[in-house]
Amino acid sequence: MNDDIDTIMTLMEASFDPVWGEAWNRRQLSDSLSMPHTQYSLIDAGGNCPPVDDKAAGFALTKYVAGEEEVLLIAVDPAHRSKGIGSALLRQCFQSAITRGAERIFLEMRDNNTARSLYERLGFEAIGRRKDYYTSANGSRIDAITFAKTLL
Repeated sequence: MNDDIDTIMTLMEASFDPVWGEAWNRRQLSDSLSMPHTQYSLIDAGGNCPPVDDKAAGFALTKYVAGEEEVLLIAVDPAHRSKGIGSALLRQCFQSAITRGAERIFLEMRDNNTARSLYERLGFEAIGRRKDYYTSANGSRIDAITFAKTLL
């Protein structure tokens, strides 16, 4: 698992804009993975979960609670974006969530996150907004949007 944590940390550093401070540190990731019902998925550039060649192009971290799954973190390496990797990864998350008994899946994102079109294309709908939730390194603030998708 430590090799996978290294992989996730590398992907997170490459994928998340440091201006918004969204990337977790190693301790946060390790602590989350030690909690019950939290799991991660890795995907390679060919859309294989788990990666066939041990070279991950993306990851998702999810948590299941009481019939609901939450995407805690998801990222695709910038070099592999717009190639269907994010869609494949989310579809794998949907299947895993259904297997675990989830009826709905949730995620939250910055209002200016370009992944919004991907989420909406895959059936997520905006269900809530947290005003000024994210603060950038320069102090500017932006809302968080919560999305949900019914799985069953």
